[in-house]
Amino acid sequence: MLDKLQKKWKVNGVQLALILCTFAIGGSLTGYIGRKLMPFFGIESKILWLVVYILLITIIWPMAVVVVSVFFGQYKFFSAYLKKMGLRMGLVKHPMVPPPVPAKKEEPMKSIAIMASGKGSNAQNIIDYFHSQTEKRIMVGLLISNNPMAGLNAIAEKEHIPLLSISKESFAGGKILVEYLKNYNIDLIVLAGFLLKVPASVIHFFPDKIINIHPALLPLHGGKGMYGHHVHEAVLNKKETQSGITIHYVDEAYDHGRFILQITCPVLETDTPELLAQRVKQLEHEHYPKTIEQLLQ
Repeated sequence: MLDKLQKKWKVNGVQLALILCTFAIGGSLTGYIGRKLMPFFGIESKILWLVVYILLITIIWPMAVVVVSVFFGQYKFFSAYLKKMGLRMGLVKHPMVPPPVPAKKEEPMKSIAIMASGKGSNAQNIIDYFHSQTEKRIMVGLLISNNPMAGLNAIAEKEHIPLLSISKESFAGGKILVEYLKNYNIDLIVLAGFLLKVPASVIHFFPDKIINIHPALLPLHGGKGMYGHHVHEAVLNKKETQSGITIHYVDEAYDHGRFILQITCPVLETDTPELLAQRVKQLEHEHYPKTIEQLLQ
């Protein structure tokens, strides 16, 4: 169970222990404060007393765990955790930040949205590429992540790019995502290590405007669950002599859409999944931004 929580929250063992302590102490503190406040309501009925008590601790609990989290150094995790809970319960709305007003120009800027779930190295590489290619008139207008702890969140803050942090449930509906993409006038949607399946409604709304990069030569080693080190382990287990990257359009199946570009690299006898991953990552960083540029021009 602890291993599952560690993977779900993407934390190490020490941080998991601190998080669980925060939950425990925050819960105890909530119960204590609730019992101390109940006499002020002067309620005699046991049923009514219980209803009011439950409502009271529901209000107190988020504040209690946030306060406790500060002392355990877990404020960042719990603020993101409570925000995600609020989104799921409909208590918090996605802030619709107005898109930046572009400067007057002769030719309209093309805008891309990057979607990522992990560290965001491909996203940062694409941002850097178009920062250095300002004459191409292409900009990264929106970042989208389903993981509050993803590296994309820090990238958005550092690069001053609007970020949509969306829960798995809201993403599956597709409505919020479409609204954002329309509001930011997105010309191309770029998946860069994004692990959720894109809803059919979004694919139909943006036909041939969603692309993905896969760290292998599709149709080999693709499909649900085939990402990151899983792909490179599969390549080595099959004793392939070549691997590489596939850039393709996104359709309603995992890693299935029409190919745009495939680039190969050798698989060496001395390779480990980590060494092969480094070689493939170099291809991703070299060819993904250039392909995006070619598609938009």
